[in-house]
Amino acid sequence: MNIKPKVTLVGAGPGDPELISLKGIKAIKSADVILYDALVDESLLDYASETCTKIYVGKRAEQLSTSQDQINQLLVDYALTHGHVVRLKGGDPFVFGRGGEELDFVNQYDIETAVVPGISSSIGLTGLQKIPLTYRGISESFWVITGSTTSGKLSDDLYAAVQTNATVVVLMGFGKLTEIVDLYKQHGKENLPIALIQNGSLPNEKIIIGTIADILDETQEKRIGVPAIIILGEVVSKHPNFKQIVQKFATV
Repeated sequence: MNIKPKVTLVGAGPGDPELISLKGIKAIKSADVILYDALVDESLLDYASETCTKIYVGKRAEQLSTSQDQINQLLVDYALTHGHVVRLKGGDPFVFGRGGEELDFVNQYDIETAVVPGISSSIGLTGLQKIPLTYRGISESFWVITGSTTSGKLSDDLYAAVQTNATVVVLMGFGKLTEIVDLYKQHGKENLPIALIQNGSLPNEKIIIGTIADILDETQEKRIGVPAIIILGEVVSKHPNFKQIVQKFATV
């Protein structure tokens, strides 16, 4: 049998399985092997053929996981032995999904590659909560920043972003929330609106909204945790419940 090796990176979106693209579903249907992540809704695997091999390669903090080097090698090995490999990733493969690294590795073996973009949590979850990332007269741009670098330090980009009026979306930054709040306070932005969205787009979604001054107390009270994204900026005030929440704090 002639095997034609191919690797397709598919973005599954922020969590809700209905947010994957039609092209992504078609890729899953044609896959001989699927390597899928922790944040991927497993119901998407139902679109795969009965003969498809499905392999969990999730990477989650505080849990044993498959290393990136192992995943890279699995992509190549299965493409060469089975044919079409779909790498199914939460969000978008190229927004802190290490999709570029995986493509670089696979390309060394002269294997055909393709990419199906997904809805990143940075734009998808904010949209679902009716928080516009840009708004005329309020925010002219938005930054999507990782919460910490590989060394565990706060991203240098946050120190630059805090000096602007841009909307800032922090991914994988919940563990750095206290440092982020302190940074914004140092720049006199205690009243800046901020939101945290945990398990966005899923039935167990939680959202808390407030200001830099009170968000840590709210986070503790409502027991929000990972996985969560952080949105900082005046656009958060466009959330339908923001005025009501701010008035509540004002009367406390």
